Amino acid sequence: MPRDDNSDAPGVERLQKVLASAGVGSRRACEDLIFRRRVTVDGRVAQLGDKVDPATAVIFVDGERLVTDTRLVYLAMNKPRGVVSTMADEKGRTALADFLGRVEERVYHVGRLDADSEGLLLLTNDGTLAHRLMHPSYGVQKTYLCEVAGPLARSAGRRLKAGVELSDGVARVDEFRLVDTLGRTAQVELTLHEGRKHIVRRLLEEVGHPVSRLIRTAIGPIRLGDLRPGRTRRLTNAEIAALFKAVAD
Repeated sequence: MPRDDNSDAPGVERLQKVLASAGVGSRRACEDLIFRRRVTVDGRVAQLGDKVDPATAVIFVDGERLVTDTRLVYLAMNKPRGVVSTMADEKGRTALADFLGRVEERVYHVGRLDADSEGLLLLTNDGTLAHRLMHPSYGVQKTYLCEVAGPLARSAGRRLKAGVELSDGVARVDEFRLVDTLGRTAQVELTLHEGRKHIVRRLLEEVGHPVSRLIRTAIGPIRLGDLRPGRTRRLTNAEIAALFKAVAD
């Protein structure tokens, strides 16, 4: 709660201190943001002197959500090929937790990539955000770079955008482009918001171009970039805010 309510309760701190601790800027800079009415707490414009509980307050700066609960963790991982998308595997196969030695918090993967696929995975202990990112009603797009059997049929992209009949119904991509041609193979990039199992491989095989390599390069506003296989990084405040914006009601 902001202002004087519960101002002496455990965990309550001055708003500018909370903002500074979250990396917004110096305390003086944060005080200026509050003074200029650029900060809201729990739906109301903040004022100098407000106190908040960083574990529960919903804070926006310039309209972007700021996560101040230090217990919450948001990670990007480049899953290598051959790694199963589980935190631990009962069959003893290499799993995601094998790459999280320095992460003390218990996190969970958001969605999956099959063992033969690689690329971007998000991991977090924020269950609410994870649910929204996976729920089809929010339509979070995912982008994939695929190596497929070539040469690429000129009609492939058009068919994929129009919709392809699969065993469990019609599926379509939002965007499709040819990236490169490499002898008897082609590299293509496609974006879609479907989440059905093996959907990318099934779509491309249905139009005559089975996949030999699949890399997920983006989930919503988060991009894989130059993150090396098997490595993780913490998302920036701006990236976390962009994720919340992508799944806003």
